[in-house]
Formats: sequence, C-alpha cells, structure tokens
Amino acid sequence: MTALSDLPLLTSGKVREIYDLDDRLLLVVSDRISTYDVVHPTPIPDKGAVLTGLTAFWLEQTKQIVPNHFISVTDGVPEEARGRGMVVKKLKMLPVEAIVRGYITGSGWKDYQATGKVSGIQLPSGLKESEQLPEPIFTPSTKADVGHDETIDLNRAGELIGDGQLTEKLRQVSVELYKFAAAHAKQRGIILADTKFEFGLDADGALTLGDEVFTPDSSRFWPADDYAPGRGQASFDKQITRDWATSTGWDKQPPAPAIPDDVVAKTRAKYIEAYERITGEPFSAWLERTGAQPNTGAS
Repeated sequence: MTALSDLPLLTSGKVREIYDLDDRLLLVVSDRISTYDVVHPTPIPDKGAVLTGLTAFWLEQTKQIVPNHFISVTDGVPEEARGRGMVVKKLKMLPVEAIVRGYITGSGWKDYQATGKVSGIQLPSGLKESEQLPEPIFTPSTKADVGHDETIDLNRAGELIGDGQLTEKLRQVSVELYKFAAAHAKQRGIILADTKFEFGLDADGALTLGDEVFTPDSSRFWPADDYAPGRGQASFDKQITRDWATSTGWDKQPPAPAIPDDVVAKTRAKYIEAYERITGEPFSAWLERTGAQPNTGAS
C-alpha cells in the first residue's frame, strides 16, 4: 500500500493535510489542536479520527439533500492514515463559507448587540445570548487567506460567486442541511447551534458538499440538558482546551503552550462523546470499520 510520504502534498493547514491522487484527493485530519489560531505542541489523541468519522456519518445521512465529495475511507487510504483519511472527488470550491445559525451566539451575538442584524438580516429585538432564532438564517462569510473571515450578506456572496441562482441554491441547501442535522441532534439530546459548510462544483458543474460536515470543529454542539438562554453554553468541542489556554495567561501569540495531560484527556473524552452520541455507535466501531488503531501518539 502507498505510504503518505509517497504522495504529493498539496496543502498543510493547522489541522489537515491534503494529498493529490490524480483525479481525486486524500484528506487527512491530524490530532493537532489550535486555540486562537495557534497550534499547540500537544495533540489530542483520536481527535482526527473523530472528525473524519463524524464527517463520513453526516455525508451518508445527507446525500439525499445534496451530492457530496465522498468516495472512500478505506480504498486508497494509506495504513497510517486509516480512520483519519478520506478519499474524495476534486471540486472547484466556491469562494464563500456557507454558515447557518439557529441560535444567536458567537460573532453573530456580537453583531446583533451592535446592530440588531446578522449578515444584513434584521432579527427580533430583545433576544438573549444563545436564544433560538425564529428560523435558521444563512450568514455567509469570506474565505480569508490571511487573518479572519468576514461576515457578508447574501448580495455580496452572490457577487463573489458570480451567479445569483447558484447563490440562492447554496442558501436553500445550507438551511435544509442544518434543519436535518439539528433534528437528528435533538433526538440525541444535543442542540446544533450553528454550523459552517464548504461547497464546490463537480466536473459537471453540480453544487457539491465538501470538506468536514457537522463536526465539533465546524459546528457548535450544546448538551440540551444544560441549555439556558442568557449566557454562553457548554459545548462538545475544544472549549475545555480553550478555557485552559485562557487561564494560563498566555498572550495568544506563537508559540502556544503545551497542554497538560488532564486537559488532553478531558478534551479527547468530549470529542469521543460527541461521536458516540451523534452516531449512536461506540467510537471503537469506527476504528474497526476503517482498520485504524486508537491513536495515542503525536500526529
């Protein structure tokens, strides 16, 4: 079997590597973790496998809503990337991130406090932090090569995409995906507060879902039994590590500090809990299905 070192590396990000497989791509999610856009030297074991497993689960669940780029998590995936790797179609990616918000939180909450709007959408007055919106809203953003993405309205998204009909379809599909996943998560005792998608066009020009989908890194998942409007919420993501990093007095500039063993263990457990609650199966089943081993080392 081909090793990762034999494959042409196209890009390497904070968490993910993309390899060229001629007419396809290999996406490999590492166990690296970042806070405040800086990667820590300490990995979170199995984090990459959780994100890949959840994406594979959701791509299967949502393929009746919109086509996606998935091909395989075994065929063409080198042994050392099993569980964390996914072979996918090549897409011509759209120049915007598709974000859907069902609750007012994060940057959307800040915008609402300042203007009463998010992405140009007027919202009801008097909303509390973390409150559910009357209907999910589509709040696209730019894809910044440097710095942070910028929230934009639908008209600006259409200008960047260059096709008004495609932009409207992107909005409709994104909201439908969110509603589907939010209903599934609710049955599992989880609130899907918001999420972001990456879309592209396939070889035939069809709108196609790509990248990671409904993972704790691309979405805000809140435990329903702890939910209360008017404050920030506990979440199934790297909040444990982020809170620890904030408490250290670190200035949020490179290099990031090493993460203590107890924080690593708690963060890993929270990611695995998200996988198991959402999919309804033990995390070990994903590792067995892909021929992977639990990852306890650096990645």
